[in-house]
Amino acid sequence: MTKMRSVDAAILILEKEGATEVFGLPGAAINPFYAAMRDHGGINHTLARHVEGASHMADGYSRAAKDNIGVCTGTSGPAGTDMITGLYAAWADSVPILCITGQAPVAKLHKEDFQAVDIETIAAPLTKMAMTIKEPGQIPGAFQKAFYLMRSGRPGPVLLDLPIDVQMAEIEFDIDAYEPMTPSKPAASRKQAEKALDILLAGKHPLIVAGGGVISAEASGRLVELAELLSIPVIPTLMGWGSIPDDHPLMAGMVGLQTSHRYGNATFLESDAVIGIGNRWANRHTGGLDTYTKGRRFVHVDIEPTQIGRVFSPDLGIVSDAGAALDVLLEAARDRMAAGTVPDYSQWADECATRKGSLQRKTHFDNVPMKPQRVYEEMNTAFGQDTTYVSTIGLSQIAGAQMLHVFGPRRWINAGQAGPLGWTGPAALGVVRGKPGATVVALSGDYDFQFMIEELAVGAQFNLPYIHVVVNNSYLGLIRQSQRGFKMDYHVSLAFENINSPETNGYGVDHIKVAEGLGCKAIRVERPEDMAAAFAEAKKLMEAFRVPVVVEAILEKVTNISMGTELDNVTEIEDIAEYATDAPTAILTLQG
Repeated sequence: MTKMRSVDAAILILEKEGATEVFGLPGAAINPFYAAMRDHGGINHTLARHVEGASHMADGYSRAAKDNIGVCTGTSGPAGTDMITGLYAAWADSVPILCITGQAPVAKLHKEDFQAVDIETIAAPLTKMAMTIKEPGQIPGAFQKAFYLMRSGRPGPVLLDLPIDVQMAEIEFDIDAYEPMTPSKPAASRKQAEKALDILLAGKHPLIVAGGGVISAEASGRLVELAELLSIPVIPTLMGWGSIPDDHPLMAGMVGLQTSHRYGNATFLESDAVIGIGNRWANRHTGGLDTYTKGRRFVHVDIEPTQIGRVFSPDLGIVSDAGAALDVLLEAARDRMAAGTVPDYSQWADECATRKGSLQRKTHFDNVPMKPQRVYEEMNTAFGQDTTYVSTIGLSQIAGAQMLHVFGPRRWINAGQAGPLGWTGPAALGVVRGKPGATVVALSGDYDFQFMIEELAVGAQFNLPYIHVVVNNSYLGLIRQSQRGFKMDYHVSLAFENINSPETNGYGVDHIKVAEGLGCKAIRVERPEDMAAAFAEAKKLMEAFRVPVVVEAILEKVTNISMGTELDNVTEIEDIAEYATDAPTAILTLQG
């Protein structure tokens, strides 16, 4: 055995577990861990400007590619509490990140020492494990268990809190004798698959709902194979968007009250049998459960047993990893196809495709100031199928999900359940780290962008290039729209006359100057016909300078985006598309 500091053992474990991408900020109580990183030399560290930003970077990194686990580090006290929003976002969307905090010496934990806080208790509800490690010899086991838990069952975050004296203590440790634990994942049985197919194939209008679990299980190919084998259309959830490419004939659109397609809702309302795989039945997807469930039978497949029946009781619940479930469903479906016992759903699939080619929203507006729909139309033209979009919340995200196109898994990265403002920018930086060489495009409203705008400096310092599209209406747009029901427009405007930047014309913060001051490039666009040139210039700037490039689109201040209270009660505030020229970048040319 070899004698070493416990933090040196921890760094060796990170390396062996494949978690070598760290985002964080040093501080007095975590400095021994940083010294171990420096001495080792094999850990890549990105210095954030705010610990919450670091946690979102780790989150984006984990979401970007298979097997990624981002690590977030910070000192004692406020660094840990700053991580809480990041832990929440990761917990809510089943994302594994490892947060490591420094802590006061063990003997001082009960004495209200400087920056000593019970972060273990604070973080417990938002993690799979939160542990203050009080014995140096427990470091290897705690890290081993952390990685096992993050990867097993429903993935999620872990927080390990390291008192400074525990970090510096010496222990006996042999990295060659350390082995990562094999994750535990439940798998559906053949009998369960047969019962699921009995329900699904008894329907005349069956659908597959694909959730984020399909993507995290790297099972998108198997999902598409099952859909093609049975000729059954697929409805991806917001977290499952990209599990089947938008241009696939069986991609039937997204469903919901906000981030949905007109044709997706219409198709779902015609369905009679639904199998959900790796999804949560989130309320913005389902709307009212009476409307959502009426006249339909449901199979629900999820890796977490307590998710089954959490929102409504399905006709059949199956606890399984999405990939394992699709394996056995494919096996059973192939046997049924060979036996000639699968109904012909080609006419139903054609009906869904017809809706996709007819129920569309208008995007081609020439208004000045611009309507956001035109910005997304221009983004569809400017960015290719390999683009990875990153977004969080607000009218920008809702409209983006209605009008952008996604063509593969992990190409729409979104903090779906938590929706923390400010997540987009730092998460995008983590995605750039996690997908080297990929085209990454972030989408924010002005408020989301301002929340953690300081993290742009991280992209400049560490040469993390991406394009950040900011649709600026100088409003908290989603909140303003929701306030209509209260007949008010109260403290949701961000507009003011900027005495230092009169060229902002009353829109308030000069995002161009701020971005440039943080070491990035930025372009302001005020007319729709200039968007294409701006995106082309942004690509050139990004390649030339290897920094984030902000493209700010100045929108009309008051824009309302389609949404509603039920799947059959979505209000189309703007014009719907009547001609192909109304929606020139739609997946299918407008029919009828």
